[in-house]
Amino acid sequence: MVSSYKRELTLTAAGLSLIAVSYGLARYAYGLFAPALRAEFGLDGGTLGTIASGSYVAYCLAVIASTAVTARWGARAGALAAGTTATAGTALIAAAPNAAVLAVGVVLAGASTGLASPSLADAVSRVVRANRRDRAQAVVNAGTGLGVLVSGPVSLLAVGDWRLAWWAFAAASALVTAWIARVVPPVRERREHGLPVPLFPPSTRRLLPAAATLGLASAAVWTFGRDIAVSVGGLGETESTVVWIVLGAVGLAGAFTAELTSRAGLRRAWSAGMILFAAATALFALATRSLPALIIAAALFGAVYIGLTGVLILWGTRAYPGSPAFGVGVAFLLLALGQAAGAPLIGFLGDLIDLRAGFLAAAAMAVLGLLFAPTEARATYNFGLRSLSRVSSVPPERESRAGRA
Repeated sequence: MVSSYKRELTLTAAGLSLIAVSYGLARYAYGLFAPALRAEFGLDGGTLGTIASGSYVAYCLAVIASTAVTARWGARAGALAAGTTATAGTALIAAAPNAAVLAVGVVLAGASTGLASPSLADAVSRVVRANRRDRAQAVVNAGTGLGVLVSGPVSLLAVGDWRLAWWAFAAASALVTAWIARVVPPVRERREHGLPVPLFPPSTRRLLPAAATLGLASAAVWTFGRDIAVSVGGLGETESTVVWIVLGAVGLAGAFTAELTSRAGLRRAWSAGMILFAAATALFALATRSLPALIIAAALFGAVYIGLTGVLILWGTRAYPGSPAFGVGVAFLLLALGQAAGAPLIGFLGDLIDLRAGFLAAAAMAVLGLLFAPTEARATYNFGLRSLSRVSSVPPERESRAGRA
Protein backbone atom coordinates (compact mmCIF):
# COMPACT_ATOMS: atom_id res chain seq x y z
CA MET A 1 0.00 0.00 0.00
CA VAL A 2 2.83 2.41 0.90
CA SER A 3 4.67 1.74 -2.34
CA SER A 4 1.42 2.17 -4.28
CA TYR A 5 0.75 5.51 -2.57
CA LYS A 6 4.32 6.64 -3.26
CA ARG A 7 3.85 5.72 -6.90
CA GLU A 8 0.70 7.84 -7.04
CA LEU A 9 2.47 10.82 -5.45
CA THR A 10 5.40 10.53 -7.85
CA LEU A 11 3.13 10.36 -10.88
CA THR A 12 1.13 13.34 -9.63
CA ALA A 13 4.30 15.40 -9.08
CA ALA A 14 5.70 14.50 -12.50
CA GLY A 15 2.35 15.26 -14.15
CA LEU A 16 2.15 18.63 -12.40
CA SER A 17 5.67 19.40 -13.66
CA LEU A 18 4.80 18.45 -17.25
CA ILE A 19 1.74 20.71 -17.17
CA ALA A 20 3.92 23.46 -15.68
CA VAL A 21 6.48 23.41 -18.51
CA SER A 22 3.99 22.84 -21.32
CA TYR A 23 1.21 25.24 -20.28
CA GLY A 24 2.95 27.68 -17.93
CA LEU A 25 6.20 28.02 -19.90
CA ALA A 26 5.86 26.77 -23.48
CA ARG A 27 2.36 28.16 -24.08
CA TYR A 28 1.34 30.97 -21.74
CA ALA A 29 4.76 32.61 -21.29
CA TYR A 30 4.18 34.03 -24.77
CA GLY A 31 1.80 36.52 -23.17
CA LEU A 32 4.39 37.41 -20.53
CA PHE A 33 6.96 38.22 -23.22
CA ALA A 34 4.51 39.90 -25.63
CA PRO A 35 5.91 43.43 -25.02
CA ALA A 36 9.49 42.25 -25.66
CA LEU A 37 8.46 40.28 -28.76
CA ARG A 38 6.43 43.24 -30.04
CA ALA A 39 9.53 45.44 -29.81
CA GLU A 40 12.03 42.82 -31.08
CA PHE A 41 10.12 41.83 -34.22
CA GLY A 42 8.00 44.95 -34.84
CA LEU A 43 4.65 43.19 -34.27
CA ASP A 44 1.28 44.91 -33.91
CA GLY A 45 -1.57 43.66 -31.75
CA GLY A 46 -3.29 41.80 -34.58
CA THR A 47 -0.10 39.92 -35.46
CA LEU A 48 0.58 39.06 -31.83
CA GLY A 49 -2.94 37.67 -31.56
CA THR A 50 -2.66 35.75 -34.83
CA ILE A 51 0.55 34.04 -33.70
CA ALA A 52 -1.14 33.12 -30.43
CA SER A 53 -4.09 31.80 -32.40
CA GLY A 54 -1.73 29.52 -34.34
CA SER A 55 -0.57 28.09 -31.02
CA TYR A 56 -4.16 27.30 -30.06
CA VAL A 57 -4.89 25.70 -33.43
CA ALA A 58 -1.82 23.51 -32.97
CA TYR A 59 -3.16 22.63 -29.55
CA CYS A 60 -6.45 21.50 -31.12
CA LEU A 61 -4.68 19.21 -33.57
CA ALA A 62 -2.44 17.89 -30.80
CA VAL A 63 -5.43 17.04 -28.60
CA ILE A 64 -6.81 14.85 -31.38
CA ALA A 65 -3.41 13.24 -31.92
CA SER A 66 -2.86 12.69 -28.20
CA THR A 67 -6.24 11.03 -27.75
CA ALA A 68 -5.44 8.60 -30.56
CA VAL A 69 -1.85 7.97 -29.41
CA THR A 70 -2.91 7.41 -25.80
CA ALA A 71 -5.63 4.96 -26.83
CA ARG A 72 -3.21 2.94 -28.97
CA TRP A 73 0.18 3.18 -27.22
CA GLY A 74 -0.67 4.41 -23.74
CA ALA A 75 -0.15 7.53 -21.67
CA ARG A 76 3.65 7.36 -21.68
CA ALA A 77 3.83 7.89 -25.45
CA GLY A 78 1.57 10.95 -25.31
CA ALA A 79 3.34 12.44 -22.30
CA LEU A 80 6.79 11.97 -23.86
CA ALA A 81 5.57 13.59 -27.07
CA ALA A 82 4.33 16.55 -25.00
CA GLY A 83 7.64 17.03 -23.22
CA THR A 84 9.67 16.68 -26.41
CA THR A 85 7.49 19.17 -28.26
CA ALA A 86 7.67 21.68 -25.40
CA THR A 87 11.47 21.41 -25.42
CA ALA A 88 11.72 21.86 -29.19
CA GLY A 89 9.23 24.74 -29.31
CA THR A 90 10.79 26.78 -26.51
CA ALA A 91 14.27 26.26 -27.98
CA LEU A 92 13.06 27.45 -31.39
CA ILE A 93 11.54 30.58 -29.84
CA ALA A 94 14.83 31.28 -28.07
CA ALA A 95 16.77 31.01 -31.32
CA ALA A 96 14.22 32.75 -33.61
CA PRO A 97 15.93 35.16 -36.05
CA ASN A 98 12.65 36.58 -37.36
CA ALA A 99 8.90 36.66 -36.79
CA ALA A 100 8.23 33.68 -39.07
CA VAL A 101 10.51 31.35 -37.08
CA LEU A 102 9.10 32.79 -33.87
CA ALA A 103 5.61 31.84 -35.04
CA VAL A 104 6.71 28.28 -35.83
CA GLY A 105 8.23 27.96 -32.37
CA VAL A 106 5.10 29.32 -30.68
CA VAL A 107 2.92 26.89 -32.66
CA LEU A 108 5.15 23.94 -31.77
CA ALA A 109 5.26 24.95 -28.10
CA GLY A 110 1.48 25.29 -28.05
CA ALA A 111 1.05 21.80 -29.43
CA SER A 112 2.77 20.38 -26.35
CA THR A 113 -0.20 21.28 -24.17
CA GLY A 114 -2.63 19.37 -26.35
CA LEU A 115 -0.43 16.31 -26.09
CA ALA A 116 -0.06 16.58 -22.32
CA SER A 117 -3.58 16.87 -20.91
CA PRO A 118 -5.31 13.76 -22.34
CA SER A 119 -2.32 11.50 -21.71
CA LEU A 120 -1.91 12.64 -18.09
CA ALA A 121 -5.65 12.32 -17.43
CA ASP A 122 -5.42 8.74 -18.67
CA ALA A 123 -2.31 7.99 -16.58
CA VAL A 124 -3.92 9.34 -13.40
CA SER A 125 -7.14 7.40 -14.03
CA ARG A 126 -5.17 4.15 -14.36
CA VAL A 127 -2.62 4.58 -11.57
CA VAL A 128 -4.34 6.56 -8.79
CA ARG A 129 -6.93 4.88 -6.58
CA ALA A 130 -10.55 5.96 -7.18
CA ASN A 131 -10.92 7.78 -3.84
CA ARG A 132 -7.87 9.97 -4.58
CA ARG A 133 -8.23 10.30 -8.33
CA ASP A 134 -10.13 13.60 -8.59
CA ARG A 135 -7.73 15.29 -6.17
CA ALA A 136 -4.76 14.06 -8.22
CA GLN A 137 -6.35 15.32 -11.45
CA ALA A 138 -6.85 18.75 -9.88
CA VAL A 139 -3.27 18.92 -8.55
CA VAL A 140 -1.81 17.97 -11.93
CA ASN A 141 -3.97 20.60 -13.63
CA ALA A 142 -2.69 23.27 -11.19
CA GLY A 143 0.72 22.87 -12.82
CA THR A 144 -0.27 25.74 -15.11
CA GLY A 145 -0.11 28.09 -12.13
CA LEU A 146 3.28 26.74 -11.12
CA GLY A 147 4.69 27.29 -14.60
CA VAL A 148 3.32 30.83 -14.81
CA LEU A 149 4.73 31.53 -11.33
CA VAL A 150 8.20 30.31 -12.35
CA SER A 151 8.23 32.19 -15.67
CA GLY A 152 7.96 35.58 -13.96
CA PRO A 153 11.15 35.48 -11.87
CA VAL A 154 13.01 33.90 -14.79
CA SER A 155 12.02 36.83 -17.01
CA LEU A 156 13.26 39.27 -14.35
CA LEU A 157 16.57 37.45 -13.99
CA ALA A 158 16.98 37.54 -17.76
CA VAL A 159 16.01 41.23 -18.02
CA GLY A 160 17.24 42.68 -21.30
CA ASP A 161 17.76 39.22 -22.79
CA TRP A 162 14.42 37.48 -23.30
CA ARG A 163 16.13 34.73 -25.32
CA LEU A 164 18.04 33.58 -22.23
CA ALA A 165 14.73 33.05 -20.44
CA TRP A 166 13.43 30.85 -23.26
CA TRP A 167 16.62 28.79 -23.26
CA ALA A 168 16.01 28.23 -19.54
CA PHE A 169 12.44 27.11 -20.36
CA ALA A 170 13.82 24.65 -22.93
CA ALA A 171 16.24 23.19 -20.37
CA ALA A 172 13.46 22.80 -17.78
CA SER A 173 11.26 21.09 -20.38
CA ALA A 174 14.02 18.62 -21.24
CA LEU A 175 14.55 17.70 -17.58
CA VAL A 176 10.84 17.14 -16.99
CA THR A 177 10.63 14.99 -20.13
CA ALA A 178 13.37 12.74 -18.77
CA TRP A 179 11.43 12.43 -15.49
CA ILE A 180 8.22 11.58 -17.33
CA ALA A 181 10.02 8.79 -19.18
CA ARG A 182 10.82 7.16 -15.83
CA VAL A 183 7.52 7.73 -14.04
CA VAL A 184 4.61 7.27 -16.44
CA PRO A 185 4.00 3.52 -16.72
CA PRO A 186 3.97 1.65 -20.04
CA VAL A 187 0.89 -0.10 -21.39
CA ARG A 188 0.19 -3.30 -19.48
CA GLU A 189 -3.33 -4.13 -20.50
CA ARG A 190 -5.31 -4.52 -23.67
CA ARG A 191 -6.94 -1.27 -24.72
CA GLU A 192 -9.98 -0.37 -26.78
CA HIS A 193 -8.92 1.64 -29.84
CA GLY A 194 -12.36 2.66 -31.05
CA LEU A 195 -14.27 5.84 -30.29
CA PRO A 196 -16.50 5.89 -27.21
CA VAL A 197 -20.17 5.00 -27.66
CA PRO A 198 -22.11 7.21 -27.67
CA LEU A 199 -19.63 9.64 -29.17
CA PHE A 200 -21.39 12.66 -27.65
CA PRO A 201 -23.41 11.70 -24.57
CA PRO A 202 -26.11 14.11 -23.29
CA SER A 203 -23.81 15.96 -20.87
CA THR A 204 -21.61 17.17 -23.75
CA ARG A 205 -24.43 19.38 -25.01
CA ARG A 206 -23.39 21.81 -22.31
CA LEU A 207 -19.79 20.72 -21.76
CA LEU A 208 -18.58 21.58 -25.28
CA PRO A 209 -20.05 25.11 -25.59
CA ALA A 210 -19.04 25.82 -21.98
CA ALA A 211 -15.42 24.93 -22.78
CA ALA A 212 -15.46 27.05 -25.95
CA THR A 213 -16.86 30.03 -24.07
CA LEU A 214 -14.15 29.78 -21.42
CA GLY A 215 -11.57 29.69 -24.21
CA LEU A 216 -12.93 32.84 -25.86
CA ALA A 217 -13.05 34.69 -22.56
CA SER A 218 -9.58 33.63 -21.38
CA ALA A 219 -7.73 34.61 -24.57
CA ALA A 220 -7.60 38.26 -23.48
CA VAL A 221 -5.52 37.83 -20.32
CA TRP A 222 -3.37 34.93 -21.52
CA THR A 223 -2.35 36.74 -24.71
CA PHE A 224 -2.49 40.43 -23.76
CA GLY A 225 -2.54 40.47 -19.95
CA ARG A 226 0.95 41.87 -19.52
CA ASP A 227 0.77 43.84 -22.77
CA ILE A 228 -2.23 45.87 -21.58
CA ALA A 229 -0.46 46.60 -18.29
CA VAL A 230 2.56 47.97 -20.20
CA SER A 231 1.09 49.58 -23.34
CA VAL A 232 -2.12 50.98 -21.80
CA GLY A 233 -1.43 51.03 -18.06
CA GLY A 234 2.09 52.38 -18.37
CA LEU A 235 3.55 49.90 -15.86
CA GLY A 236 7.26 49.17 -15.95
CA GLU A 237 8.84 45.80 -16.62
CA THR A 238 9.16 44.82 -12.96
CA GLU A 239 5.64 45.91 -11.96
CA SER A 240 3.95 44.17 -14.88
CA THR A 241 5.95 41.00 -14.24
CA VAL A 242 4.87 41.02 -10.60
CA VAL A 243 1.27 40.97 -11.83
CA TRP A 244 2.08 37.86 -13.87
CA ILE A 245 3.83 36.16 -10.94
CA VAL A 246 0.79 36.75 -8.72
CA LEU A 247 -1.44 35.24 -11.41
CA GLY A 248 0.60 32.04 -11.35
CA ALA A 249 1.07 31.87 -7.59
CA VAL A 250 -2.62 32.16 -6.81
CA GLY A 251 -3.38 29.82 -9.70
CA LEU A 252 -1.90 27.03 -7.59
CA ALA A 253 -5.13 27.24 -5.58
CA GLY A 254 -6.64 25.31 -8.48
CA ALA A 255 -5.22 22.22 -6.80
CA PHE A 256 -8.22 22.40 -4.47
CA THR A 257 -10.74 22.19 -7.31
CA ALA A 258 -11.86 18.68 -6.39
CA GLU A 259 -12.53 19.58 -2.76
CA LEU A 260 -14.40 22.78 -3.63
CA THR A 261 -16.41 21.14 -6.38
CA SER A 262 -17.36 18.23 -4.16
CA ARG A 263 -18.95 20.68 -1.75
CA ALA A 264 -20.58 23.06 -4.22
CA GLY A 265 -21.39 20.72 -7.11
CA LEU A 266 -20.31 21.19 -10.71
CA ARG A 267 -23.18 23.56 -11.56
CA ARG A 268 -22.52 25.98 -8.71
CA ALA A 269 -18.75 25.77 -9.15
CA TRP A 270 -19.01 26.59 -12.86
CA SER A 271 -21.54 29.42 -12.42
CA ALA A 272 -19.69 31.13 -9.57
CA GLY A 273 -16.39 30.66 -11.38
CA MET A 274 -17.59 32.31 -14.60
CA ILE A 275 -18.99 35.32 -12.71
CA LEU A 276 -15.67 35.83 -10.91
CA PHE A 277 -13.82 35.23 -14.17
CA ALA A 278 -15.80 37.99 -15.88
CA ALA A 279 -15.09 40.34 -12.97
CA ALA A 280 -11.34 39.65 -13.10
CA THR A 281 -11.15 40.21 -16.88
CA ALA A 282 -13.18 43.42 -16.67
CA LEU A 283 -10.94 44.70 -13.87
CA PHE A 284 -7.93 44.37 -16.18
CA ALA A 285 -9.67 46.84 -18.50
CA LEU A 286 -11.22 49.21 -15.97
CA ALA A 287 -8.29 49.58 -13.56
CA THR A 288 -5.36 49.24 -15.95
CA ARG A 289 -3.33 52.08 -14.42
CA SER A 290 -3.62 50.84 -10.84
CA LEU A 291 -1.02 48.29 -9.81
CA PRO A 292 -2.94 47.13 -6.69
CA ALA A 293 -6.11 46.63 -8.76
CA LEU A 294 -4.22 44.70 -11.43
CA ILE A 295 -2.67 42.47 -8.78
CA ILE A 296 -6.15 41.71 -7.44
CA ALA A 297 -7.41 41.04 -10.97
CA ALA A 298 -4.47 38.73 -11.72
CA ALA A 299 -4.91 36.82 -8.46
CA LEU A 300 -8.62 36.33 -9.11
CA PHE A 301 -8.04 35.34 -12.73
CA GLY A 302 -5.32 32.83 -11.87
CA ALA A 303 -7.30 31.06 -9.17
CA VAL A 304 -10.57 30.99 -11.12
CA TYR A 305 -9.11 29.97 -14.49
CA ILE A 306 -7.22 26.99 -13.08
CA GLY A 307 -10.29 26.09 -11.05
CA LEU A 308 -12.57 26.23 -14.09
CA THR A 309 -10.26 24.09 -16.21
CA GLY A 310 -10.21 21.65 -13.30
CA VAL A 311 -14.00 21.58 -13.43
CA LEU A 312 -13.76 20.82 -17.17
CA ILE A 313 -11.46 17.88 -16.41
CA LEU A 314 -13.84 16.45 -13.82
CA TRP A 315 -16.81 17.13 -16.12
CA GLY A 316 -15.08 15.48 -19.09
CA THR A 317 -14.00 12.38 -17.19
CA ARG A 318 -17.56 11.99 -15.86
CA ALA A 319 -19.04 12.37 -19.34
CA TYR A 320 -16.71 9.61 -20.63
CA PRO A 321 -16.01 7.34 -17.62
CA GLY A 322 -14.63 4.58 -19.84
CA SER A 323 -12.44 6.93 -21.92
CA PRO A 324 -11.08 9.66 -19.62
CA ALA A 325 -8.44 10.78 -22.13
CA PHE A 326 -11.13 11.31 -24.75
CA GLY A 327 -13.34 13.24 -22.30
CA VAL A 328 -10.56 15.61 -21.29
CA GLY A 329 -9.36 15.84 -24.89
CA VAL A 330 -12.71 16.88 -26.32
CA ALA A 331 -13.28 19.46 -23.55
CA PHE A 332 -9.83 20.99 -23.98
CA LEU A 333 -10.19 20.88 -27.77
CA LEU A 334 -13.19 23.21 -27.54
CA LEU A 335 -11.35 25.33 -24.95
CA ALA A 336 -8.47 25.83 -27.40
CA LEU A 337 -10.78 26.51 -30.35
CA GLY A 338 -12.30 29.32 -28.31
CA GLN A 339 -8.84 30.71 -27.52
CA ALA A 340 -7.81 30.41 -31.17
CA ALA A 341 -10.82 32.51 -32.20
CA GLY A 342 -10.53 34.96 -29.32
CA ALA A 343 -6.84 35.92 -29.48
CA PRO A 344 -6.81 37.57 -32.95
CA LEU A 345 -10.22 39.19 -32.40
CA ILE A 346 -9.05 40.83 -29.19
CA GLY A 347 -5.81 41.89 -30.89
CA PHE A 348 -7.68 43.50 -33.79
CA LEU A 349 -10.06 45.23 -31.37
CA GLY A 350 -7.00 46.61 -29.62
CA ASP A 351 -5.62 47.95 -32.90
CA LEU A 352 -8.96 49.47 -33.97
CA ILE A 353 -10.16 50.85 -30.64
CA ASP A 354 -8.22 49.98 -27.48
CA LEU A 355 -7.13 46.78 -25.77
CA ARG A 356 -9.58 47.63 -23.01
CA ALA A 357 -12.45 47.12 -25.44
CA GLY A 358 -11.18 43.62 -26.18
CA PHE A 359 -10.99 42.79 -22.47
CA LEU A 360 -14.53 44.03 -21.84
CA ALA A 361 -15.78 41.92 -24.75
CA ALA A 362 -14.03 38.90 -23.20
CA ALA A 363 -15.68 39.63 -19.84
CA ALA A 364 -19.09 39.73 -21.52
CA MET A 365 -18.36 36.36 -23.11
CA ALA A 366 -17.60 34.91 -19.67
CA VAL A 367 -21.02 36.04 -18.46
CA LEU A 368 -22.62 34.23 -21.42
CA GLY A 369 -20.87 31.09 -20.22
CA LEU A 370 -23.42 30.90 -17.41
CA LEU A 371 -25.93 29.66 -19.98
CA PHE A 372 -23.97 26.39 -20.32
CA ALA A 373 -23.64 25.48 -16.64
CA PRO A 374 -23.93 21.70 -16.18
CA THR A 375 -27.29 20.21 -15.31
CA GLU A 376 -26.95 17.83 -12.38
CA ALA A 377 -29.17 14.78 -12.12
CA ARG A 378 -30.21 12.89 -8.98
CA ALA A 379 -27.52 10.24 -9.07
CA THR A 380 -24.30 10.92 -7.17
CA TYR A 381 -20.56 10.67 -7.60
CA ASN A 382 -18.20 9.66 -4.84
CA PHE A 383 -15.23 12.02 -4.65
CA GLY A 384 -13.76 10.34 -1.59
CA LEU A 385 -14.94 13.41 0.32
CA ARG A 386 -18.71 13.55 -0.01
CA SER A 387 -21.41 12.92 -2.58
CA LEU A 388 -21.84 15.22 -5.55
CA SER A 389 -24.70 15.45 -7.98
CA ARG A 390 -23.91 13.72 -11.22
CA VAL A 391 -23.59 15.44 -14.57
CA SER A 392 -24.81 12.53 -16.66
CA SER A 393 -26.29 9.15 -16.14
CA VAL A 394 -23.80 6.24 -16.37
CA PRO A 395 -24.70 2.62 -15.68
CA PRO A 396 -23.25 1.52 -12.31
CA GLU A 397 -21.52 -1.51 -13.77
CA ARG A 398 -19.74 0.65 -16.36
CA GLU A 399 -18.65 3.15 -13.73
CA SER A 400 -17.15 0.41 -11.58
CA ARG A 401 -15.09 -0.85 -14.50
CA ALA A 402 -13.86 2.68 -15.23
CA GLY A 403 -12.91 3.20 -11.60
CA ARG A 404 -10.36 0.39 -11.54
CA ALA A 405 -6.80 1.53 -12.16
